[in-house]
Amino acid sequence: MSKGPFKLERAGLLQLLQALKTQGYLTLGPTVREGAIVYDELHRLEDLPIGYTDHQEGGSYRLEQRGDGAMFGYNVGPHSWKRFMHPPILRLFRARQANGDLEFESEGEAAPKYAFIGVRACELQAIRVQDRVFLGGPYQDPHYKARREQVFIVAVNCTQAGHTCFCASVESGPRAQTGFDLALTEVVDGEHSYFVGEVGSEAGARLLDRVAHRAAQEAEWNQALALVDRAARQMRHLDTQGLKERLYQSLEHPRWQVVANRCLSCGNCTQVCPTCFCTSVEDHTDLAGQVAERTRRWDSCFTADFSYLHGGSVRVSTLARYRQWLTHKLASWQDQFGLLGCVGCGRCITWCPVGIDLTEEVAAMNDVQTGRFAPKEAGGAHV
Repeated sequence: MSKGPFKLERAGLLQLLQALKTQGYLTLGPTVREGAIVYDELHRLEDLPIGYTDHQEGGSYRLEQRGDGAMFGYNVGPHSWKRFMHPPILRLFRARQANGDLEFESEGEAAPKYAFIGVRACELQAIRVQDRVFLGGPYQDPHYKARREQVFIVAVNCTQAGHTCFCASVESGPRAQTGFDLALTEVVDGEHSYFVGEVGSEAGARLLDRVAHRAAQEAEWNQALALVDRAARQMRHLDTQGLKERLYQSLEHPRWQVVANRCLSCGNCTQVCPTCFCTSVEDHTDLAGQVAERTRRWDSCFTADFSYLHGGSVRVSTLARYRQWLTHKLASWQDQFGLLGCVGCGRCITWCPVGIDLTEEVAAMNDVQTGRFAPKEAGGAHV
């Protein structure tokens, strides 16, 4: 694999999409539906969110027209690629009663062969985190593993930052560094655009050979790098220096009560997060009592039932649940898996109904420690 930077026109992108379909991939990528950019099957280039961008603030998301022909001129929507490899609902087995005996049926469907189109750098890091969670220990999740092994990834670098993005602070973007088969940077020129790309795997190199392209000129490559660098400079900041230790030292901090007074415990942040992996297991039977199913579904540490043990919930208050989520994401996740559980995509800020901003909360707790912040709303921290 020795291919250098290459240039791909829109016609080449269409050829790439068609080549993936020919190889049996289900091509998934961004598309507009119900006022948001979501991930779904792509059949043609016109399915992409051409000419759209997203405006995001804390608790606010809306689509706007860009006024040009950008195909990937947005940041991220409520969907993450997690939903395809770690499905929201998964049937684990089914049992039938027949002639007085129980017959068990495992979930035997073949894993789909996915091609992800338009994966952002922060989302590549999220996939790496999920790989560590589901595949990195002594016990691997066979359902995740079967899906993950067949994924082909076409990354698209960010050339603009959303108001809630901070991937540069956690070193997960905005440029894709690893974990992709092909990586593209879109350069927009009015109603037209082209892509400057890199090859990240042998599979990517083989696919590129089937697509019309040419070597990128130095000026084209430098322009692509400059656009990505501009996006990095536009972002908000999360101070990660000593972050784990600072959070561990702040478990009884009065700021937790301030945020708990706002938090609705709705779990939106965990549902849109590309790395959260909490699940619960449910059993169901039909009315006749002849068929039973066990399913696994996404859950959230913000629900009282999630930490329920015999006698009651371990984390009974909103304060305790928010503290558990944030300290796990930014601190104990590092002890557990060796890397941060946050990739800086900003989804939790955008999709929080009351606009709670984890970068703001971390900064506020740090300010109290150094005597620069005096919370007026804070009560005593308690569970």
